[in-house]
Amino acid sequence: MNIMLTFCFLFFLGSCIGWVIELLFRRFISTANKERKWINPGFLVGPYLPLYGFGLCTMYALAGLDRFVDKNDGLAGKIILFVVMALCMTGIEYIAGIIFIKGMKVKLWDYSEEWGNIQGIICPRFSIIWAGLGAVYYFLIHPYVVRAVNWLGENLWFSFIIGFFFGVFLIDTVYSCNILSKIRKFALESQIIVKYEKLKSLIRLSAEENKKKTKFFLSFSSDKPLAEHLKRYYETAKRVMGEGKRNFGKRKKAEIKSEERKKKKNE
Repeated sequence: MNIMLTFCFLFFLGSCIGWVIELLFRRFISTANKERKWINPGFLVGPYLPLYGFGLCTMYALAGLDRFVDKNDGLAGKIILFVVMALCMTGIEYIAGIIFIKGMKVKLWDYSEEWGNIQGIICPRFSIIWAGLGAVYYFLIHPYVVRAVNWLGENLWFSFIIGFFFGVFLIDTVYSCNILSKIRKFALESQIIVKYEKLKSLIRLSAEENKKKTKFFLSFSSDKPLAEHLKRYYETAKRVMGEGKRNFGKRKKAEIKSEERKKKKNE
């Protein structure tokens, strides 16, 4: 079967399954979602996340290399494979994050509070999680993915559904990039990086304040123009930054006073 069709199929599977995983993670596990509401993850409208699509393609390709590994290596070979999977997934995550931050002035996720994070895009904890997911994929999921690819080879009619998916995906990407271009323009003028999830949360909060029904998929659909929401986001961000600076100043003053008291005692 054509290798291009195979990876298009895997991208389709990974994007859709990854969206479900991320949806459940944000609803039941993520500490950022304190209200425990259903939140459409990612920057696209539809039920798919490209990051996971690229991730499944990568893991499928790496798992396929296992046949070239010396069988005598045993556990060591598997550990190396999972570490490589984690590094590749972390790399994909970093590239995606940096493209949006540098190119669109938007931060899709934020690991700033995580230990050892790099630019708030990647961090050791999630790299370890990727390694764990790599192991889960290799032992539990990869055999089914191989069967799915073989099934596709015997049922090429499904390629029309894959083509339909990419058609919808392309339209969605154009629509979402149009929204991102407006956010980018505002961010450049205001000299800030917009945190995407916080902006969506602010729009949702605004709708609730006005007793309007929020839309799960069309997160940016609102009775108010996007520019108004962005202005409110900027004002909120400035206020939070101001409070942060004041709290930092208070902590510094308290530390200085504490040091002075210690010196007096020692004298």
